[in-house]
Amino acid sequence: MNDRERVLVVGAGAGGLAAAALLAARGVEVTVLERAARAGGKMREISVGGRLIDGGPTVLTMRWVIEELFAACGLRLDDHLHLQRAEVLARHAWPDGASLDLFADQERTVEAIQAFSGREDADGYRRFCRYAHDIFRTVNSPFLQSERPTMRTLLDTAGSLGIGGILRIDGYRTLWKALGDFFRDPRLLQLFGRYATYCGSSPYLAPATLNVVAHVEREGVWLVEGGMIRVADALAEAATRAGATFRYGAHVAEIVVSGGQVRGVRLDDGEVIGARAVIFNGDVGALARGLLGKPAAKKMPDPGDSRSLSAITWALTGTPRGFPLLHHNVFFSSNYAAEFDALFQRASVPQEPTVYVCAQDRGASLAAPSAPPPPTDAAQASPERFLCLINAPAVGDKRPLSPQEIRECEARTFTHLRRLGLSLEPSSEPIATAPHDFERLFPGTGGALYGPASHGWSAPLARAGSRAKLAGLYLAGGSVHPGAGVPMAMLSGRLAATSVLEDLGSTTPSRARVTPGGISTS
Repeated sequence: MNDRERVLVVGAGAGGLAAAALLAARGVEVTVLERAARAGGKMREISVGGRLIDGGPTVLTMRWVIEELFAACGLRLDDHLHLQRAEVLARHAWPDGASLDLFADQERTVEAIQAFSGREDADGYRRFCRYAHDIFRTVNSPFLQSERPTMRTLLDTAGSLGIGGILRIDGYRTLWKALGDFFRDPRLLQLFGRYATYCGSSPYLAPATLNVVAHVEREGVWLVEGGMIRVADALAEAATRAGATFRYGAHVAEIVVSGGQVRGVRLDDGEVIGARAVIFNGDVGALARGLLGKPAAKKMPDPGDSRSLSAITWALTGTPRGFPLLHHNVFFSSNYAAEFDALFQRASVPQEPTVYVCAQDRGASLAAPSAPPPPTDAAQASPERFLCLINAPAVGDKRPLSPQEIRECEARTFTHLRRLGLSLEPSSEPIATAPHDFERLFPGTGGALYGPASHGWSAPLARAGSRAKLAGLYLAGGSVHPGAGVPMAMLSGRLAATSVLEDLGSTTPSRARVTPGGISTS
């Protein structure tokens, strides 16, 4: 193989897999270097008591993104992944004993909110849905599916959108303040404010534009048969079919630079692999901190203290008692402001955290809150599988939690669940993953799981784009534009692939802009 024609993808997470598949489908020689034993990145499994549990993302949205990736490779998504649409998006519970389900069907949610807190909030939810949809329509093409905005492109876009479009984006006030236009019940403010954490951010600091996440989720939450790792497996298979080569256990130690141009990479065993371009599918913090060499670090902005949230998770098998669980469940704290003050102002784990519980053997159910959904056959035959998660500050490289601190946090978390009606009786010792563990898995992050936090109107400008300032180096993944989450990381991979094709002599002369049904357009 001619090194000058090869493209290397460092990291087989969602963004790297998308980039590799699309480049290979266009006839580019692609080699994917992944230090783990399989593809997936943050989509990973944890073995507990001989059973495999999703230990990272547990939900798939924006199905059209992965459908288009498969179509670009000449494949049908349904032939490679089995997806079940969730009719109930999540079940939510509060310390006062109340619970509320959100449904994919808007009117079912309207009815549930009316029963929960009255007609005024139910009408507010209808208005909120229109508002969030308007944001999505406004930002989808010029922001989510285009290269990272700059101040110039923001001004150009503002000119094309007009004053109405600028107001629809709602980027100059906080998400929390905007929610006050629609809901008076403080519990609903908590529920919809939580969407800021999908980007690892605080609802009190994130721009109201992030209310778009509520629309994206209502458009479709998909449960993946076999777990989220199957998404990575299917993408890796699609890339392989298209001609990409995968090398697992390949730890990249340095990006090789000569004459101001990327020339390839050096592995930790000393092997040098030449290439015309390198797509780095990892956190930009690793590059900025020099973990892949000084030449690359000099060209990367250091994210500094703008890190997003980390987490503490517990993977376990066991028997639930009391609370009627669905697949996705959220148990709120009694003081949301104090929780985020601890996370972002004091960089500490909240004393009373909001807890996400994914009951992984329970599918989409239409059961009423008073009746627990029937578990699947797997759950009937053996203890159920759970992933419990609380938010934590990304200080894994500065202040690792001791085993004693993690045990104390676990005790507080499961005591909080019991107060809200859920008792989990473990059949095996829970496996905890803390910020310092995420730092080990994803170096240079401190354990941050979403790249930089999305705080303030200028947050999109803080994320790196697909083209680094070093010739031949391209970026993909949740720490770069357009943002965190599996579908957004896939979009970043599409943008990186498009940029590589343009810069290496593609027939597409213009800057990258992803469009449905294809990889890019002028």
